[in-house]
Amino acid sequence: MSVRHALLALLAEGPKYGLQLREEFEARTGEVWPLNVGQVYTTLQRLERDGLVESDDTAQDGPQKTFRITADGESELAGWLRTPPDMAAPPRDELVMKVLVATRVPGTNVHDVIQVHRRYLVELMQQWTRIKEAEAESDLNLALVVDAELFRLDAVIRWLDAADGRIKRAAPDQENSTKTSMPRLRRGIRSNQ
Repeated sequence: MSVRHALLALLAEGPKYGLQLREEFEARTGEVWPLNVGQVYTTLQRLERDGLVESDDTAQDGPQKTFRITADGESELAGWLRTPPDMAAPPRDELVMKVLVATRVPGTNVHDVIQVHRRYLVELMQQWTRIKEAEAESDLNLALVVDAELFRLDAVIRWLDAADGRIKRAAPDQENSTKTSMPRLRRGIRSNQ
């Protein structure tokens, strides 16, 4: 998540001071990503140093110092919004690592490991669903965050199910399948724009 760009987006709406930016950031993200006010001011200092925001020079540093986006900041924000994140290489996912490691640890039942994590993820989905039913329908930002999290968790559960099935099918010739390495993915794949 880019706090830098989120602050630029908030400042694109008009001048704001640091505490106001923190409060609006949390409100806009459905209050699921708390932000330390110190992180806000540190980020604002960097944005000002880089010429992406400017501050009210008459006010001293502190809670009422007002910041506004510059033309360079607007350009930076527009570029960030339209640049897809690099998703060519899979992220380092702790759960994927656990499953990979569990296939090689003597005495470990990888299917049990998968089921423990699967149950936990289903419980998380149930918690997010309760939040959605109770609060998200009246808060668009929270609804979008909850939907994203539910889809993410569903994808992880589906991966665990697929991994469990693949491991079960590979059990007879596990020696051969565990020695192969993951193919290299091309970097820099971009969609046509």
